[in-house]
Amino acid sequence: MLEEYQSCLEALEERMGYSFQNRALLRQALTHSSFSNEQRINRGKNYERLEFLGDAVLELVTSEFLYKTHRLVPEGELTKMRASMVCEPSLAICARDMELGQFMLLGRGEEAMGGRDRDSIISDVMEAVIGAVYLDGGMEAARSFVNRFVLADLADRQLFYDSKSSLQELVQGKLKKELSYEMLEESGPEHDKLFRVSVHMDDRVLGTGEGKTKKAAEQQAAYKALLFLRDTECI
Repeated sequence: MLEEYQSCLEALEERMGYSFQNRALLRQALTHSSFSNEQRINRGKNYERLEFLGDAVLELVTSEFLYKTHRLVPEGELTKMRASMVCEPSLAICARDMELGQFMLLGRGEEAMGGRDRDSIISDVMEAVIGAVYLDGGMEAARSFVNRFVLADLADRQLFYDSKSSLQELVQGKLKKELSYEMLEESGPEHDKLFRVSVHMDDRVLGTGEGKTKKAAEQQAAYKALLFLRDTECI
């Protein structure tokens, strides 16, 4: 089991383009508290402290990038741009691009509830991995990782952040159609709800989304709708 997982970590390192001197940091970054709590004899560390560190590193690297590449943009706009790049759904997209979910260590209950693909978890893991790279290789290694896996495809990140307002402007303003959202499903316990929503242009479904709040689900649905409309050359 352990040898098999070590091989998985090697595959992830190859995907990341970074080899850890201390691979235990990478394993910790991928370990959810539900898994570490199940290890009654050899209880290991989870990603939460690394996530705290990675969040700070990510904010610094992103702020520096925006400061240097948008020299005439005022502070308020820079803050909005940074928010679009490091928000939970955006980081979840980055994590899915890397297929981080398949390398995570989850407890049986969290696994059964679909935690491997939950935005709130995989975005946290993405930040934890950044923290692990920083501790293992320093700021330059962390900056290189963030540049490659977070600061790429910025147009799509901005599109996601502005998706609801952009979709409304496109559908109601440019296309002169009616736009509406429909709640498809609400599942999970009260403290951990999952909402599933669809967005419609007149009677046509343009996209669906999931989120921990209704607003987050609508945001994801709007983003998928914008991608669909862009592919069909409506944008």
